Amino acid sequence: MPSPLDSQAIQAALKGLDGWIYQDSKLLKDIEFQSFKEAISYINKVSVLADKQNHHPEIFNCYRKVQLKLSTHDAGNCVTEKDLTLARAIQLLSP
Repeated sequence: MPSPLDSQAIQAALKGLDGWIYQDSKLLKDIEFQSFKEAISYINKVSVLADKQNHHPEIFNCYRKVQLKLSTHDAGNCVTEKDLTLARAIQLLSP
């Protein structure tokens, strides 16, 4: 079972993750695209990464806006290294 990270470790990791914040015990990123089609394409790319890691984010979409939330259910919905690993992979996709 993954162990929750303390806020100090999370804040240190966020320095290398553009646009991500720590809020309500989750990693959060909001992204706005030029079109709905681009937003959905991005969501599909995130889904491929998430499936490969068997770690699935909460994904919210409203037209051109996408919001990602990462936490680990097995760790009481807290942030773990699994979330940071997925956030780093997603970072490589970011527009």
